[in-house]
Amino acid sequence: ISNSGDYLIYALEKNEKDQTLQLLDINGKQVMSYERSSGGQFSYDSNFVVFKVNAWKDSIKEMKRRKVKKKDLPKDTLVIYDIKKRSFQKIPNVKSFKLPQKWSGVVTYFLEAPKPEKKEKSKDDSTQTKSNDTLKVKKKKLKKVSNENGFHLILRQLNSGVEDTLKYVHSYKIAKTAPHLLFSTSGEIDSLGGGVYHFDIKNNNKTKLLSSHYKTKYPQLGISESGERVGFVVDADSTKSLIKKPQLYTWSLESSAALLRVDSENSSNNLLVSSDEALRFSKNENRLFFGLRSKPIVQDTTLLDEEIVNVEVWTYNEPKLYTVQEIDAKEDKKKAYLSLWDFKQNKMIQIANEDYDMVRYANEGNADYAVIANQKPYLLQSQWTIQFPADLQRVDLNTGKRVDIAKKVYGGMSLSPQGKYLYGYSRKDSTWFTYNLKTLNYKALTKNRHQFYNELHDYPDDPRGYGAAGWTEDDAKLLIYDRFDIWSFDPDTGESDKLTNGRASKIRYRYNKLKEEERAISTSKKWILSTFNEETKHSGFATFTPKNKKIKSLISGPYLFRNARMAQNDTKERLLFTKESFTEFPNLWATNTSFNSPKQITDANPQQKEFNWGTAEMVTWTSLDGKALKGMLIKPENFDPKKKYPMIVNFYEKSSDGLYRHRAPSYGRSTINYSFYASRGYLIFNPDVYYRDGYPGESALNCVIPGITALVEKGFVDKDNIGVQGHSWGGYQVAYLVTKTN
Repeated sequence: ISNSGDYLIYALEKNEKDQTLQLLDINGKQVMSYERSSGGQFSYDSNFVVFKVNAWKDSIKEMKRRKVKKKDLPKDTLVIYDIKKRSFQKIPNVKSFKLPQKWSGVVTYFLEAPKPEKKEKSKDDSTQTKSNDTLKVKKKKLKKVSNENGFHLILRQLNSGVEDTLKYVHSYKIAKTAPHLLFSTSGEIDSLGGGVYHFDIKNNNKTKLLSSHYKTKYPQLGISESGERVGFVVDADSTKSLIKKPQLYTWSLESSAALLRVDSENSSNNLLVSSDEALRFSKNENRLFFGLRSKPIVQDTTLLDEEIVNVEVWTYNEPKLYTVQEIDAKEDKKKAYLSLWDFKQNKMIQIANEDYDMVRYANEGNADYAVIANQKPYLLQSQWTIQFPADLQRVDLNTGKRVDIAKKVYGGMSLSPQGKYLYGYSRKDSTWFTYNLKTLNYKALTKNRHQFYNELHDYPDDPRGYGAAGWTEDDAKLLIYDRFDIWSFDPDTGESDKLTNGRASKIRYRYNKLKEEERAISTSKKWILSTFNEETKHSGFATFTPKNKKIKSLISGPYLFRNARMAQNDTKERLLFTKESFTEFPNLWATNTSFNSPKQITDANPQQKEFNWGTAEMVTWTSLDGKALKGMLIKPENFDPKKKYPMIVNFYEKSSDGLYRHRAPSYGRSTINYSFYASRGYLIFNPDVYYRDGYPGESALNCVIPGITALVEKGFVDKDNIGVQGHSWGGYQVAYLVTKTN
């Protein structure tokens, strides 16, 4: 949905075919449709749609079968659609494009390398004399566009079409909120030399921040949201040295030149500036986060091939399996330890290190503290527990001081939005907890309160929690889910308050985040909640008023409602959502936050009505050990209860919550497609299975067999033609069942 709320774009894709981009107004009227397109985006002001178009997918496949080289395959075309003028602009041979996030007016794109022109030999060439040859002037070799030299970057004004070309650009970054751009280039003769440049787009002013020889690499660029500060990593080593020593530079609008901040050559901690860790500015732009890395282990180049031993050494007590080490080797060589440059204090602070190599920071980089974690002491046991506890430390981002928080913490690497608390859910003791990062006080919020971990937990492992909605403003309250409801917890005292009352009616309430950049949940505005009735499997949306805890149902029924998405700058608070069932495709619907008169605005699969589809219903029965059970029964659309139908039994733990999920025809390697088989006259039965520890096969027998018997007794199941299918865990139970029945 566009930021204005007036338009939406989506793609339709046939199985293994090309996408078709659709642009509609919010009432469902088609504005534009374009075949074989991808990557559609709105400009921030919602006046333009920009996307790429390629050749037909089938034709590209045929060219690949003919072994056409990649460089000779058709290239993408960039299409700019002016919504108000209903006009197209097309630019061929485009590699990629970007639109600014929080400002409008331009699109930037890289052009592909042009194909070399074929030289035709002149008839007069063979008759030229030797004396003429001596008069020939040797032409200067033109610099080629390539991965090594860079590509031409075009900055195009969307309204006027005026373009500015920046040649031989390797990479670039666009500021989030203001018209500034940072780019690196290998340089152009008699124009921009090689180096890093800041481009003030509004004033059409390019500032050279650093110049160097053409072999210099700039592996990382970073620009602050306002574009007033930038950072970049420089590798000017043109030798064949196996250990590169990059440098970190920064520049601001107040600076006359870029300043060297961290020099690998003179590093006091014997670490190098990382060429692989991305550069990120804090929200307030007072910090630049970057990476430091250990010096790489280099290969002895004096050894001959026959002197190099190629052997794998596997041991039983390594923290990582050898096979995992092989997979991770490439990334491990790039491993960096997060650090920051503090512009106010004009100093570097290393946050992570070799042991405590995992980092979380909050408040978009503005917070006083970060949390670092060390999982290494517990990696060996994680191979069979599949849980990853860690020793935790607090790092003061103003001083770099480290303080231990706790040892062997399970589930605790999340920070509150403002960074005042570390919080998480520990599966080991089924408890939500907090640590106050200022006082380091620990608080168990849900100790011995069973409703906050999986009430239906029935397998031999530690139970999982139901998750959390998030935090209210200023980290005041943590909102935690139980099976049905939302609870508010004071992170310091543990005092709790149940906000909803879904348990009484078996309705599950969950918070919907509608604003992309929402960081805290408002206590003064209404919330949009999704609802789900565990008994009927109906879903919907409701509003919740925090001040009086009043809940108002907005829409509900025998459907699956989901994917709510709101326009970001729309005073009318319009939003999109999808509505689906087994028989109804999840088309897009438009409404506002009050859900007044929701309207279906897409019809993606009208051809479905031409097929014998199917229906889904819930069935109930009693297990052999007396438990009331539910399951799904899928019938052909033309079902006749007087006839007998072959039936496929397919199950995996509990699936009845998906009663109203749409299942489009598709092929897969691990399950069956319900609409495909229903269309061909099969029944599909999917029973919920409840397990008893240590007896999974017997548990499946207790649940599945009486369900089948109950359906056979209804008279429409062909008892001599019943098949069973399961995958993985379900496959084991299928194998068990066929040994216990006839």
